Amino acid sequence: MTGGAGFIGANFIHYLLRSDPEVRIVNLDLLTYAGSLTHLDGLVDPQRHHFVQGDICDRALIERLLLDHDIDTVVHFAAETHVDRSITGPAAFVQTNLVGTWTLLECCRLFWLQQRQWQPDQCRFHHVSTDEVYGSLTANDPPCHEETLYRPNSPYSAAKAGSDHLVRAYHHTYGLPATQTNCSNNYGPRQHGEKLIPTVIRTCLASEPIPVYGNGRNVRDWLYVSDHCSGIDTVVRRAAVGTSYNIGASNEWANIDLIHRICVILDRLHPSGAPHERLIHFVTDRPGHDWRYSLDSSKLEQQLGWAPQVAFDDGLEQTIRWYMQL
Repeated sequence: MTGGAGFIGANFIHYLLRSDPEVRIVNLDLLTYAGSLTHLDGLVDPQRHHFVQGDICDRALIERLLLDHDIDTVVHFAAETHVDRSITGPAAFVQTNLVGTWTLLECCRLFWLQQRQWQPDQCRFHHVSTDEVYGSLTANDPPCHEETLYRPNSPYSAAKAGSDHLVRAYHHTYGLPATQTNCSNNYGPRQHGEKLIPTVIRTCLASEPIPVYGNGRNVRDWLYVSDHCSGIDTVVRRAAVGTSYNIGASNEWANIDLIHRICVILDRLHPSGAPHERLIHFVTDRPGHDWRYSLDSSKLEQQLGWAPQVAFDDGLEQTIRWYMQL
């Protein structure tokens, strides 16, 4: 696994160690600002988890890990993901998301297909991507499906789109056994504080202004992180090589409505003498802010039997309670 000390990666490690008593995980993470080893506290059977601090762009390191641990499956989470940071510093996004993904693909190709000469059912490269590669939707557009054209609008989404194309190319050109998933906005425990839901929770708990871009009407589909983990696991284990699947929740919320919902829950869990929504503060919109994202997950549901299990209010309350304990 790459990026296993980050938000989704760490949650996936917790999920996988609980659900599969046979799996052994080598977790490669650079431990940038978004990663933390505390995300891996409380693992089930921690002896089945081996952490390595390092860069996915370090080819010699990747080659050594594949060989030393005889890795047969790579689940690739590692990425620069924050849109605001990609606007002010795009170079890191190109390096990690494009060069890093290429490095992993090339090392896996040489190790699996040439050195080990494994068959497609003996190894798997799974790439975790985002709904943002499809670009912005209007209010009346249908949700994006797996054949929707890519129209990335930020340096982040463009770099992720490029990495998606590399994965596809390595499968079609070299026969690398690869699959891909594109997910909607995740939420849940262990998410970095720069993201929307943790920001709202943190500012409410501190009685500080809640920053809201523009008029707050931008729409996102929200997926609880454990549901995303089960979707990835389903694809890795059961999908045909060369396939891609969307993982969404059909749970669209305008940012301002979501913020009001969090405030209502916090009014009950953490009363402050006045409604938390009084803290809402509108700020200048960010450049190129996509209006709406929405995913059609029917392919995954119909072909592989996956469906989200966590109701939104339940997931929100679990998330809020987790941040309240920090």
